[in-house]
Amino acid sequence: MRTVLLASVFALTAGSAFAQANPAVLTPERVFANPSLNGPVAQGVSLSPDGELVAFLRAREDDVSVLDLWAAPTGAGEPFKLIDARALVPDAGELSEAEKARRERMRISQRGVVEYSWDEQGRYILAPLEGDIFLASREGGEIRRLTETEADEIDAKVSPEGNYVSFVRDQDLVVMNLASGDEQAITTDGDGLITWGTAEFIAQEEMDRDTGYWWSPDEKFIALQRTDETPVDIIPRLDITGGGASVVEQRYPRAGRPNAIVELYVQDLAAGRRVKVDLGTNTDIYLGRVNWSADGKILYVQRESRDQQTLDLLRVDPATGASQVIATQTSDAWVDLTDDFKALSDGRFIWSDESTGWRHLYLYDADGTKIRAITSGEWPVKALNGVNERTGEVFFTASMRNGRELPIEQQLFRASMNRAVTPVAITPAGGWWSASVNRTATAYVGDYSDPATPPQSALYRIDGTRVRWIEENRLAEGHPFFPFVSRMQEPEFGTLESHGETLMWRMQTPPDFDPTKTYPVVMQVYGGPSTGAGVKRSWQSTTNQLLTEAGYIVFRLDNRGEGDRSAAYRHSIYRQMGVIEIEDQVLAANYLRSLPYVDDSRIAMMGWSYGGFMSLRAITEPAMGLASAAVGAPPSDWSLYDTHYTERFMSTPEDNPEGYAQADAIPRLDNLTGRMLLMHGMADDNVILENSTRVIDALQAKSIPFELMLYPGQRHGVRGNERQLQQWRMYLDFLDRTIGSRAPSAD
Repeated sequence: MRTVLLASVFALTAGSAFAQANPAVLTPERVFANPSLNGPVAQGVSLSPDGELVAFLRAREDDVSVLDLWAAPTGAGEPFKLIDARALVPDAGELSEAEKARRERMRISQRGVVEYSWDEQGRYILAPLEGDIFLASREGGEIRRLTETEADEIDAKVSPEGNYVSFVRDQDLVVMNLASGDEQAITTDGDGLITWGTAEFIAQEEMDRDTGYWWSPDEKFIALQRTDETPVDIIPRLDITGGGASVVEQRYPRAGRPNAIVELYVQDLAAGRRVKVDLGTNTDIYLGRVNWSADGKILYVQRESRDQQTLDLLRVDPATGASQVIATQTSDAWVDLTDDFKALSDGRFIWSDESTGWRHLYLYDADGTKIRAITSGEWPVKALNGVNERTGEVFFTASMRNGRELPIEQQLFRASMNRAVTPVAITPAGGWWSASVNRTATAYVGDYSDPATPPQSALYRIDGTRVRWIEENRLAEGHPFFPFVSRMQEPEFGTLESHGETLMWRMQTPPDFDPTKTYPVVMQVYGGPSTGAGVKRSWQSTTNQLLTEAGYIVFRLDNRGEGDRSAAYRHSIYRQMGVIEIEDQVLAANYLRSLPYVDDSRIAMMGWSYGGFMSLRAITEPAMGLASAAVGAPPSDWSLYDTHYTERFMSTPEDNPEGYAQADAIPRLDNLTGRMLLMHGMADDNVILENSTRVIDALQAKSIPFELMLYPGQRHGVRGNERQLQQWRMYLDFLDRTIGSRAPSAD
């Protein structure tokens, strides 16, 4: 369950430095309009392999739902538009169901150039666009259309040396020779329930793996996945739109039920021969990650057990498919999949694990023997970003300052794989950094924001020296958000202690806040297992300002189980989802009630997806004492949700019936403490609409009043400015009637 944001826009928090004589009041109509209040934010920024060009995606000023591909030289020169989506495809057609599903899994809601890739020589950029493929050449800037077919070409890639383009079409893997334009079908039997080269539903939705094939560095081999969905249950799902309804026979692997059968093969391109990789005799496993050695002679496969308590690293001979386990990670709860594997040119590799209770990086010998720890301490590595094999330097991101965990900030650090050193911060403290390090680890693209700085992107030398701005996005006169900045209060951050763990919170107050008065509070929540903190010192959502402009204090707590922290902190929810998270939210509600400026009778909660599950539990938890809750797309019965996510945290319904029973929303509905607004997309293929219809049915059977807003045609999120505007008008109206100026308890 990847986090779904309540809105796809961000906000500024700032203090008196931006004071204006005539500050403007932010409205929903302006938040969900063009141009974006974000300003010119670069997305998907990457450095060319030769280090001479930076590519990035930018939303059009006249339509934030469409992305174009831009580039900027790393030296002198201004950014330029490389691919104009509307110029190449003026009338975007309907995407195939396979591509719609893939984009839903990747949380891609925009159109145009939504993804792209370099070849490893830096000669080409490949850009899928509205189902077809375009190739931009660095030499002369020529843009070549490679395909124009009825079918969509999915997951297109340039081969490492730039000789081929590969893609999945009609469930088969196809390779195109760029010199001749000839196509070669690598597989031909993809049809019905058999698919080649595509990550299965579970991998895309829950395992952060969006591809099903991998080129060897020398272009000799392609490792490719074969998926057979025959064992997966058919869950008939109504896909309801404004123009009618259809029944989708969705193959959906619910908790405790069969998964798709996933096999891995290696195709020898020159010989035209394919061998099956030995993944073991047990087919009820997960294909976690696939990586090639630097010389292309070894295939590394991460095989995860169905209960997710064992993760094996397999060393595979690509010529024969023979494999051996060379390293294993285990846990009494679950082992997380990461992208922290790096094969080195001398045969050694780097991999991360949580054997100390915190995720850290380790250097391994070629046979899987752990040589030494690269990082250590009571803080977790967030991601391995790059390795400079010449100097032995290792670059990673972490939320740590002075050797202590600091979850609300993130920086890029440097360590050594050859000797024990104290990590050195490359980026400044005080905000939230992410970084894309180039292949040789001599430069990086850094993205930064803090409560007073909208998202910025720049190119840096590896020592942190800025080479050039990619998008400075400076908040000044002319920035879309500048007219509204002075009415946004700087957020306050704090902590609460719960069962030996330190919980982080963030609070924002209304403009002209007067601590001698009392205010209603909106508690925002996600609350579930996630790869990033919700409470962080970064650029905030403009929808927060819609709430503060309406007179609400906005509060968010990261409860136990949420965010990249220690194993103990995250594993505390094991087999009991919805229990300790609500304990922590009750703690937060009681803290709020202790504040003299909080009206303790007017506290509401709002959340979507896992946040919807949390909001539903909170409004039915007497100790929370909520006046109202806006509940979005909630999993109301975890036995209805998918295998990899649910079983990771809850085991199976057969093994943990008590845990599933206590997490069920239906028995709790008699405990509603206030008004509830229930919202759901009527074509949701992730949290199936049945999760809400069973709640609707039970409330009606109990004659309990509630409010309902369904979104025809929308999946696991509400997309587009118009619908999001309606959604937020609904939120604000509901809150006003339940805890705001029109609430019955208001003075």
